[in-house]
Amino acid sequence: MTEKNLPAKGEVDAFLNKLASAPKPAPGPQGRLIFAMDATASRQHSWDRAVHIQAEMFQETKSLGGLLIQLAWYRGFGEFQASPWTAQSEDLARRMTAVSCRGGQTQIGRLLDHAIKETGRNKVNALVFVGDAVEENPDILCHKAGQLGLLGVPLFLFHEGTDPNAASTFAEMARLSGGACCRFDASSPQQLRELLSAVAVFAAGGRKALADYGKRRGGEVLRLTHQMGGG
Repeated sequence: MTEKNLPAKGEVDAFLNKLASAPKPAPGPQGRLIFAMDATASRQHSWDRAVHIQAEMFQETKSLGGLLIQLAWYRGFGEFQASPWTAQSEDLARRMTAVSCRGGQTQIGRLLDHAIKETGRNKVNALVFVGDAVEENPDILCHKAGQLGLLGVPLFLFHEGTDPNAASTFAEMARLSGGACCRFDASSPQQLRELLSAVAVFAAGGRKALADYGKRRGGEVLRLTHQMGGG
């Protein structure tokens, strides 16, 4: 990917700005985060990277009481799966390693329906989705995103690539849910690592925890939390 196609620094800044203003998770012993990925044929490279990155989501939230993560994914002809909730990085990695990407259409609507039902059983603090395409009716997806917003479940959508339909749909879904979206470059795992860790910290402890995370990490993360008024 050429430099001109990389996400502008302002896009990441804007994403974290949105993250800081999202509703604070309800208090509880552990945050609950749905980590969802598109596992259709074009996604294998990004999936493999995420397997190695996910451990930091757990690591960064230990001091906040920990984090429960549920892996959700779709692929092939109508295949959708959601794992049991886990607080163990090794368990999540094992489940992700067992998944191979297969051709098929997006099933984002099905994912959102699942999140609505899941938070009805036990409060979900945030949903992260990593994908590159939208092949469904954007109006229906936005309606479901709005339902999640009313339930206090912000969507954080990481858009790989430059597809304009996906970009506009993800942005509107994020707005309606009270979350945020950000385009990222799959060849820069550090960028995805920092974004996923930031959302995990938010899910576990809210805005104050995110500001503390920035102080602890320093560098670029600290600069961004200063912009959010959290420094």
